[in-house]
Amino acid sequence: MNKIRILIVEDDEDFVFLIRCTLEKNQDMEVCAACLEGREAVDEALRLRPDIVLMDLNLSGSLDGIETARKIRLETDAKVIILTSLDDPDTITKAAARSFASGYVLKSQFNLLSETIRATSGGFTPQEYFIQSLILSALSPAERTVFEMMLGKKIELQSSPKTLANQKGSILHKLGLRSQQELEHIFHRER
Repeated sequence: MNKIRILIVEDDEDFVFLIRCTLEKNQDMEVCAACLEGREAVDEALRLRPDIVLMDLNLSGSLDGIETARKIRLETDAKVIILTSLDDPDTITKAAARSFASGYVLKSQFNLLSETIRATSGGFTPQEYFIQSLILSALSPAERTVFEMMLGKKIELQSSPKTLANQKGSILHKLGLRSQQELEHIFHRER
Protein backbone atom coordinates (compact mmCIF):
# COMPACT_ATOMS: atom_id res chain seq x y z
CA MET A 1 0.00 0.00 0.00
CA ASN A 2 1.30 3.46 -0.91
CA LYS A 3 1.27 5.75 2.08
CA ILE A 4 0.05 9.34 1.91
CA ARG A 5 3.20 11.42 2.41
CA ILE A 6 2.58 14.49 4.56
CA LEU A 7 4.64 17.60 5.22
CA ILE A 8 3.65 19.55 8.35
CA VAL A 9 4.22 23.32 8.36
CA GLU A 10 3.52 24.64 11.85
CA ASP A 11 5.55 26.88 14.15
CA ASP A 12 4.15 25.46 17.43
CA GLU A 13 6.43 22.50 18.17
CA ASP A 14 4.02 20.97 20.69
CA PHE A 15 1.25 21.00 18.08
CA VAL A 16 3.62 19.46 15.52
CA PHE A 17 4.24 16.63 17.99
CA LEU A 18 0.47 16.13 18.44
CA ILE A 19 -0.13 16.10 14.66
CA ARG A 20 2.74 13.67 14.06
CA CYS A 21 1.54 11.28 16.81
CA THR A 22 -2.03 11.40 15.50
CA LEU A 23 -1.16 10.84 11.85
CA GLU A 24 1.39 8.11 12.43
CA LYS A 25 -1.32 5.98 14.07
CA ASN A 26 -2.78 5.65 10.56
CA GLN A 27 -1.13 2.86 8.58
CA ASP A 28 -1.82 4.70 5.31
CA MET A 29 -0.02 7.92 6.33
CA GLU A 30 3.60 8.94 6.75
CA VAL A 31 4.90 12.27 8.02
CA CYS A 32 7.93 12.93 5.82
CA ALA A 33 8.98 16.18 7.56
CA ALA A 34 7.88 19.06 9.74
CA CYS A 35 8.91 22.68 9.17
CA LEU A 36 8.62 25.65 11.48
CA GLU A 37 8.76 28.40 8.85
CA GLY A 38 7.76 29.10 5.25
CA ARG A 39 11.03 29.22 3.32
CA GLU A 40 12.13 25.90 4.83
CA ALA A 41 8.70 24.45 3.96
CA VAL A 42 8.99 25.44 0.29
CA ASP A 43 12.48 23.91 0.10
CA GLU A 44 11.33 20.70 1.79
CA ALA A 45 8.25 20.43 -0.43
CA LEU A 46 10.46 20.73 -3.51
CA ARG A 47 12.90 18.16 -2.15
CA LEU A 48 10.48 15.60 -0.66
CA ARG A 49 7.49 15.94 -3.02
CA PRO A 50 4.80 15.17 -0.40
CA ASP A 51 1.21 14.35 -1.37
CA ILE A 52 -0.29 16.65 1.27
CA VAL A 53 1.03 19.73 3.05
CA LEU A 54 -0.64 20.71 6.32
CA MET A 55 -0.22 24.48 6.51
CA ASP A 56 -0.64 26.74 9.52
CA LEU A 57 -1.77 30.20 8.36
CA ASN A 58 -0.04 32.13 11.13
CA LEU A 59 3.60 31.32 10.53
CA SER A 60 6.35 33.47 11.91
CA GLY A 61 9.17 34.40 9.56
CA SER A 62 9.37 36.16 6.22
CA LEU A 63 6.72 34.01 4.46
CA ASP A 64 3.27 33.70 5.98
CA GLY A 65 1.13 30.58 5.58
CA ILE A 66 -0.79 31.92 2.58
CA GLU A 67 2.33 32.79 0.57
CA THR A 68 4.05 29.55 1.58
CA ALA A 69 1.03 27.48 0.54
CA ARG A 70 0.73 29.36 -2.73
CA LYS A 71 4.41 28.79 -3.60
CA ILE A 72 4.13 25.09 -2.76
CA ARG A 73 0.96 24.73 -4.89
CA LEU A 74 2.60 26.47 -7.85
CA GLU A 75 5.91 24.61 -7.64
CA THR A 76 4.85 21.06 -6.68
CA ASP A 77 1.97 18.62 -7.14
CA ALA A 78 1.21 18.61 -3.40
CA LYS A 79 -2.25 19.51 -2.22
CA VAL A 80 -2.41 21.96 0.69
CA ILE A 81 -4.76 21.66 3.63
CA ILE A 82 -4.89 24.73 5.81
CA LEU A 83 -4.81 23.97 9.52
CA THR A 84 -5.88 27.01 11.50
CA SER A 85 -7.07 28.20 14.89
CA LEU A 86 -8.97 31.05 13.21
CA ASP A 87 -12.70 30.45 13.30
CA ASP A 88 -13.98 33.25 11.08
CA PRO A 89 -15.39 31.53 7.95
CA ASP A 90 -14.81 34.56 5.73
CA THR A 91 -11.14 34.86 6.71
CA ILE A 92 -10.55 31.12 6.28
CA THR A 93 -12.22 30.84 2.88
CA LYS A 94 -10.42 33.94 1.56
CA ALA A 95 -7.10 32.52 2.78
CA ALA A 96 -7.89 29.15 1.17
CA ALA A 97 -8.70 30.86 -2.13
CA ARG A 98 -5.62 33.13 -2.08
CA SER A 99 -3.33 30.18 -1.35
CA PHE A 100 -4.98 27.77 -3.85
CA ALA A 101 -5.54 25.36 -0.95
CA SER A 102 -7.42 22.11 -1.48
CA GLY A 103 -9.11 22.22 1.91
CA TYR A 104 -8.95 23.37 5.50
CA VAL A 105 -9.42 22.01 9.00
CA LEU A 106 -9.96 24.09 12.10
CA LYS A 107 -7.62 23.18 14.95
CA SER A 108 -10.75 22.94 17.12
CA GLN A 109 -11.93 20.14 14.77
CA PHE A 110 -8.66 18.23 14.92
CA ASN A 111 -10.55 14.91 14.97
CA LEU A 112 -11.40 15.50 11.26
CA LEU A 113 -7.76 15.75 10.20
CA SER A 114 -7.06 12.15 9.13
CA GLU A 115 -10.38 11.88 7.30
CA THR A 116 -9.76 15.18 5.48
CA ILE A 117 -6.25 14.11 4.46
CA ARG A 118 -7.56 10.82 3.04
CA ALA A 119 -10.38 12.49 1.11
CA THR A 120 -8.14 15.24 -0.28
CA SER A 121 -5.44 12.78 -1.26
CA GLY A 122 -8.00 10.52 -2.92
CA GLY A 123 -9.37 13.02 -5.39
CA PHE A 124 -11.33 16.20 -5.81
CA THR A 125 -13.44 16.90 -2.70
CA PRO A 126 -16.53 19.10 -2.31
CA GLN A 127 -14.40 21.46 -0.22
CA GLU A 128 -11.92 21.77 -3.09
CA TYR A 129 -14.74 22.51 -5.56
CA PHE A 130 -16.04 25.17 -3.17
CA ILE A 131 -12.62 26.83 -2.84
CA GLN A 132 -12.11 26.81 -6.62
CA SER A 133 -15.55 28.34 -7.16
CA LEU A 134 -14.55 31.16 -4.77
CA ILE A 135 -11.34 31.70 -6.74
CA LEU A 136 -13.18 31.76 -10.06
CA SER A 137 -15.93 34.08 -8.81
CA ALA A 138 -13.60 36.97 -9.73
CA LEU A 139 -14.05 36.12 -13.42
CA SER A 140 -16.82 37.46 -15.66
CA PRO A 141 -18.99 34.94 -17.57
CA ALA A 142 -16.97 35.60 -20.75
CA GLU A 143 -13.71 35.10 -18.85
CA ARG A 144 -15.05 31.85 -17.38
CA THR A 145 -15.64 30.58 -20.91
CA VAL A 146 -12.09 31.53 -21.94
CA PHE A 147 -10.80 29.98 -18.69
CA GLU A 148 -12.43 26.65 -19.65
CA MET A 149 -10.90 26.97 -23.11
CA MET A 150 -7.47 27.57 -21.53
CA LEU A 151 -7.91 24.28 -19.66
CA GLY A 152 -8.46 22.45 -22.94
CA LYS A 153 -12.24 22.40 -23.26
CA LYS A 154 -13.31 22.60 -26.91
CA ILE A 155 -15.22 25.87 -27.21
CA GLU A 156 -16.10 27.80 -30.35
CA LEU A 157 -15.74 31.53 -29.74
CA GLN A 158 -16.53 34.39 -32.08
CA SER A 159 -13.84 36.58 -30.46
CA SER A 160 -10.87 38.00 -32.32
CA PRO A 161 -7.39 36.73 -31.40
CA LYS A 162 -6.66 40.11 -29.79
CA THR A 163 -9.81 39.93 -27.63
CA LEU A 164 -8.93 36.37 -26.60
CA ALA A 165 -5.38 37.41 -25.71
CA ASN A 166 -6.74 40.32 -23.63
CA GLN A 167 -9.18 38.03 -21.82
CA LYS A 168 -6.44 35.48 -21.12
CA GLY A 169 -4.24 38.25 -19.70
CA SER A 170 -7.11 39.53 -17.57
CA ILE A 171 -7.81 36.02 -16.24
CA LEU A 172 -4.19 35.47 -15.27
CA HIS A 173 -4.05 38.91 -13.61
CA LYS A 174 -7.26 38.35 -11.61
CA LEU A 175 -6.07 34.93 -10.43
CA GLY A 176 -2.58 36.19 -9.61
CA LEU A 177 -0.87 33.81 -12.01
CA ARG A 178 2.00 34.45 -14.39
CA SER A 179 1.26 32.00 -17.19
CA GLN A 180 -1.20 29.57 -18.71
CA GLN A 181 1.07 26.76 -17.47
CA GLU A 182 0.52 27.92 -13.86
CA LEU A 183 -3.23 28.09 -14.51
CA GLU A 184 -3.25 24.55 -15.92
CA HIS A 185 -1.16 23.31 -12.99
CA ILE A 186 -3.47 24.78 -10.32
CA PHE A 187 -6.80 24.00 -11.96
CA HIS A 188 -6.05 20.63 -13.59
CA ARG A 189 -8.67 18.18 -12.42
CA GLU A 190 -8.31 14.45 -12.55
CA ARG A 191 -11.33 13.18 -14.43
